[in-house]
Amino acid sequence: MNTYRILVINPGSTSTKLSMFENEKCLFTQDVFHDSSVLKEFLTINDQLPYRMEVVRSFLKDGAIDLHGVDAIVGRGGGCYSVTGGVYRIDDCLIEDTRMARGGLYHSSMLGVQMAAELNREYGGIMLMMDPPVVDELCDLARVTGVDGVYRTAVSHALNLKATARKHAASIGRRYEDCNFIVCHIDGGISVTAHQKGRMIDGNDAGGGEGPFTPTRMGSMAVTDVLRLLDSKTREEFKSLCSQTGGFGSYYGTSNSDYIHELVKAGDKKAVRIWRAMIYQVIKYIGSMSTVLKGEVDGILLTGGLLRFPDVEEQIKESCQWIAPVTAYPGEFEQEAMALGALRVLRGEEEARTYTGKPVWDGFEDDA
Repeated sequence: MNTYRILVINPGSTSTKLSMFENEKCLFTQDVFHDSSVLKEFLTINDQLPYRMEVVRSFLKDGAIDLHGVDAIVGRGGGCYSVTGGVYRIDDCLIEDTRMARGGLYHSSMLGVQMAAELNREYGGIMLMMDPPVVDELCDLARVTGVDGVYRTAVSHALNLKATARKHAASIGRRYEDCNFIVCHIDGGISVTAHQKGRMIDGNDAGGGEGPFTPTRMGSMAVTDVLRLLDSKTREEFKSLCSQTGGFGSYYGTSNSDYIHELVKAGDKKAVRIWRAMIYQVIKYIGSMSTVLKGEVDGILLTGGLLRFPDVEEQIKESCQWIAPVTAYPGEFEQEAMALGALRVLRGEEEARTYTGKPVWDGFEDDA
């Protein structure tokens, strides 16, 4: 069996996670934290590229990694036009659309394909992207809103959601494409999604602020409440509540879940109420996804950083175990998922897709 060397690059809002794989084996992983005071020096996310590339070069040096002859470089996808799930070859069109955030998602993940291209120019290897946040496999009914011409969009933790679903399907001796799952990523952001036979057909728009409130996000609110809030907040303050300072941040001035959970453990009534309310909202979305799947649910899968707290799983099980078995996968599997996706392509088990430069869905045929 051939030995393939795969570099995985995963830029996040405040860190860059890098891993080197030989086939399925992870040789070296490093998650480098970027202080917000440093990142604020850059006017745009794209301006961070040289700084982040220095992080990659330090990673290679510290790990004594020679990338010459590398077989694949996988960069986490960002805000290109929406795509269906899968592994994609990185080309000039994908790089440019991601750099320009054509799909509307402006997030640090947009640096992943750019960093892969930088290294490819120096070391070669195929360049790949897998399951970016803008994966759109929504069923038609999930797109419709009550305002003509306004449609729901799909932005989620697609990479980890689909990786968790594949991992669980394998653990029960089945294929992801043959199962129906409700998969929840629960961390600083929260995605609750319905997966039907390998397609993520519905879920909250986590990137747009829809769904449960989270450690950093205010979550869904009645429009009338939003309008009242706008009277007392600037546009920038309101945007911050949607993505950075809402949720725990609004109540406590910090999104540090460890700090909040210590208050919960100490019996602080307010902290207990807020913590349990967040999980309560996750439970409500799980219930709604079960109806989308018409009750035919093979499993409810929980993943993400907040699963390090056992009571999160316990509270969800208490309310949802009757729907389907609940299984927790604490943490995330993004690095592993990207490496395994590249490995399938290198072994000829899966063909890498070509990015079209167009959104996967752009309205109904009968739209005026």
